[in-house]
Amino acid sequence: MTAGNGMTCALCGESIDRAGEETVFADAGRWLAENHWQDSGMLCRLCLENRGRLAMMYLNEAEL
Repeated sequence: MTAGNGMTCALCGESIDRAGEETVFADAGRWLAENHWQDSGMLCRLCLENRGRLAMMYLNEAEL
């Protein structure tokens, strides 16, 4: 991860871009990043969406 405006995703290495429309999956991924894995602000939108989508499919409430 680089400092300043050139932040890169901790998982895939892509640039973190905050612009654009938010999806329900990215919103879920962001919630998980803040409340479960404590890596908020370190993931790109695609990784947040993937995390949110996978969590909706495979995690149950007891794991959160």
